Order: sequence, then C-alpha cells, then structure tokens
Amino acid sequence: MAVMTSRTCPCGLPEPYAKCCGRFHRGEAAAPTAERLMRSRYCAFVREDDGYLLRTWHPRTRPARVDFDPGMRWTGLEILGTGQGSAFHSTGTVTFRASYRGGSLYERSRFERVDGAWVYVDGEFLE
Repeated sequence: MAVMTSRTCPCGLPEPYAKCCGRFHRGEAAAPTAERLMRSRYCAFVREDDGYLLRTWHPRTRPARVDFDPGMRWTGLEILGTGQGSAFHSTGTVTFRASYRGGSLYERSRFERVDGAWVYVDGEFLE
C-alpha cells in the first residue's frame, strides 16, 4: 500500500490531489480507465463528495443519495487486480482493499461505460 503524505492524493498515487483525482471531481477530465475511476471514487469517499459519487454511478444501480458514516476514517487504498477496464474495453473489474481505522473493505467492483464514460455498476464483497 502506498504511503500517503499531506501532498499526495488519497487514492494512493504519488500526485497532488488537484492534479490527480481533483481534476475528475471538478469535472475537468473523465477517468480514462476503470481503475482510475475506482481510485477517484475512493478519494470521493475520503472527501465525502457525494455529487461525484452519484455522477459516476451507473443509472441502473445508482441510489437516491450517499450516506456517509460520520465515524468512518479511510486510511488507504490498495489495488489488488484489474480485469479489462482500459480505453479499449466497455466493461472492467477492479479488486481492491480499502482500509479504514479498525478494519478494511475487500471488494471486486464492476464498471461499464455509459456514453463513453466509466461508471461504477456494483461490487461483490470478498473475504
């Protein structure tokens, strides 16, 4: 898992937030791969950016709202594997572990393109 400093993006890549996930959150660019969308969505959970999360959720599975747990403190993201999800694919998966104070979430998420943009469809919790 990448070590984060106050200058790196919460998604774990060694770039400042503004140049990394911030540009996706602000709508200046779209995530080019399913993995980058996964990273940007994790970062949106860290920052409690419900607007971005809802915009990048597949219309078929999108909830009416995102409820954040006020006690949740995300501490890191580890990408464990990807399946398809590149610029040449229309679907993809990302397997990851998202750590928080007191535990972690292990999931395989599914992504699809809608009107050319990657969106989150759903996920399967893994043990």
